[in-house]
Amino acid sequence: MPTSSLDALNILHAEGAHFARPDLERERRKGVPEIILASNKSVTQSLTIARIFLERTGRAILSRVPPDLESALIEQHGDCGFEWYAASRTAILRGTDFRAPQDGGIVGILTAGTSDQPIAEEAGIVCREMGCTVLTAYDVGVAGLHRLFDPLKQFLSQGVDVLIVAAGMDGALPSVVSGLVDVPVIGLPTSVGYGMGGQGQAALLAMLQTCSPGLAVVNIDNGVGAGAMAALIANRTAAARRGAAATPEEADACEAREDRAREASRREV
Repeated sequence: MPTSSLDALNILHAEGAHFARPDLERERRKGVPEIILASNKSVTQSLTIARIFLERTGRAILSRVPPDLESALIEQHGDCGFEWYAASRTAILRGTDFRAPQDGGIVGILTAGTSDQPIAEEAGIVCREMGCTVLTAYDVGVAGLHRLFDPLKQFLSQGVDVLIVAAGMDGALPSVVSGLVDVPVIGLPTSVGYGMGGQGQAALLAMLQTCSPGLAVVNIDNGVGAGAMAALIANRTAAARRGAAATPEEADACEAREDRAREASRREV
């Protein structure tokens, strides 16, 4: 592991990555892993950056992976340590000894429609790689609002620390959810819709103009940003919750609730 930024740059240049300066210390410094945005990079550039992260940190996460890079990743890593998420086109490479943290908070993810799933999945991957338990419910938007209530009740009963709500079209669902819950809500506008404003602008503006307090908003299709923010909130909340447990019984109750949420998350997967 490089001991300084200067050492890291020297290593990267020696390995032929003069086109990039990967932030190898980001997760240690900030708690958020580096995500390699593969769109608009060549296959060679993406593979080189991924190799450096895999060798230096034990893991490489690539988002928005184009088909030619997917093929190259499968060819090079498909037999070991390769995870593929088709909806969001996200790839994760892991070293044999790498283990993601498991002690984070609980994040619930809702989408207004099935078409919002790719961006929501991207957010969920970031949360899981930051140690969070992730609960999901898709296609519960305002066109059939009755679909929302059961999964939302389940999320709250599992003790979610924060909610991500992804929506395109009119972007109404995050405001509705925020008006019903007492946990932070992150609105994630998606580029889903028709005609004027259908590339996410209408959803973004609707979320920004919400009259429901407790709703924060990221940019259009910014699943990575929503996931990072949600995980930072959830992880600090989980740490505070464990620290506030004054008795062994309270600590056991805290752990039991997190175990139930993890079990629910595994059933969804």
